[in-house]
Amino acid sequence: MTATAWLTVFVLAVFVGFEVVAKVSSTLHTPLMSGANAIHGVVLVGAVLVTGRTETTAGLVLGLVAVVLATVNLVGGFVVTDRMLEMFRGREGRR
Repeated sequence: MTATAWLTVFVLAVFVGFEVVAKVSSTLHTPLMSGANAIHGVVLVGAVLVTGRTETTAGLVLGLVAVVLATVNLVGGFVVTDRMLEMFRGREGRR
């Protein structure tokens, strides 16, 4: 695959991902975080596979950028989910 093809795929993936997330109401982001974590996990696996199979420098750079961004999304999703679950755990001395 040429560098132009890799760049096209990368830009289209960013655009589609942004459009999907932008259409969700902000009040639904936290309850849907576990589903988002699963999607980010799949994106991370795909990014690692693409990075490992590329033969060009541009493909490698774009793949590494995708791996870093997917990892940030995945870790951030778990942090937000943990904070959300902490709100629902019972506190001692409170009844």
